[in-house]
Amino acid sequence: MKFSPLCSLFIGFCFFTSCSKPHPAAPASISVTAVRVVSQTIPADFQYVGVAESSHIVELRARVEGYLTKIAYPEGSLVHAGDLMFVLDQRPFVAALDMAKGELARQNAVLWNAEQSKNRMVPLYKENAVSQRDYDNAIAEDLAAKASVMTAQANVEQAALNLSFASIEAPVTGMASKAIFREGALISPGPNSLLTNIYVIDPIWVNFSVSEGDILKARDERQKHLLVYPEDMNFTIEVIMADGTIFPAEGVINFTDPAVQQNTGTMLVRSTVANPNGWLRPGQFVRVVVKGAERPSAIIIPQTAVMQGQKGIFVYVVNAEGHAEIRPVTVGDWYHDYWIIQSGLKDGDIVIAEGVNKVRNNAAVSITKWMPIQPSIPEEEEQNSQ
Repeated sequence: MKFSPLCSLFIGFCFFTSCSKPHPAAPASISVTAVRVVSQTIPADFQYVGVAESSHIVELRARVEGYLTKIAYPEGSLVHAGDLMFVLDQRPFVAALDMAKGELARQNAVLWNAEQSKNRMVPLYKENAVSQRDYDNAIAEDLAAKASVMTAQANVEQAALNLSFASIEAPVTGMASKAIFREGALISPGPNSLLTNIYVIDPIWVNFSVSEGDILKARDERQKHLLVYPEDMNFTIEVIMADGTIFPAEGVINFTDPAVQQNTGTMLVRSTVANPNGWLRPGQFVRVVVKGAERPSAIIIPQTAVMQGQKGIFVYVVNAEGHAEIRPVTVGDWYHDYWIIQSGLKDGDIVIAEGVNKVRNNAAVSITKWMPIQPSIPEEEEQNSQ
């Protein structure tokens, strides 16, 4: 078969262009930041919403009836034990005390006369100069006079006690609320005798609730040795204020409700915190961090390394060939900016921490930066610890 010159030229051109076409270049590796997995013991902190409560609320009530003549404290201020709070009209109680003292003096005189009569009867009775009846009467009158003196003395003490009740003092140190009554009001003992409340705020209680789910989860992790509680359950409490500052004093748990509340499914826990400056007030909401537990041999990776896909949570692991490989993982709680990995990773695994959005499965990667696995302390925590 013969080809025309034009056809031969066309075939030669096609052959030349097909032979000179370059082969596609191998894809460049993707630059990433990686972290090498190392198991370590880390603190296991638990956060809850707490509310401050006075550790001792005293209801200041009147014990005697009288007109209120003076409110002797600045309302809403700190009062100390023994400070004068209220004064009732003392004149009726002073008069009652004087009357009781007068009656005591009269009964002492009666007793003196009875003792003299008895003393005169004794020698006469021995000489049979008086009858047995007269002698017994003298002894009875002496005993009755002594009993009357005791009664009169008790009345004096009662009158003095009522007079002291007219001056109402603070029994404890704490923050005093506003006065319920004003000067001139008639105060009577009974259900409506409340004058004010005193709230003890040093120490102060911080209450928080633990859900039933958290309790069961912690129990399961302890059984699997993923969580270790402190010796003798000596947890400490860190209080974080509404503005994010850490309260300077740590607290301790002093009460755990043995029952779970049916309406909320939570268990009440109470902690006590030293509050000498009065920064915490009853009713104030705070964040409570329960410290003391540990997670032995825990595996943590940066939160930026964890991805969510259609089949669940996964990370990219760099295999021996330098390619990214999808690895499904099970995550637990957070620890600072890290996820706690419960399963899926082991010591020595290399996990891509940054640049995961550019990576695909089996893609070649180049590690240009290594991220330290030791979590850094947030700046505000470091400042508060110094």
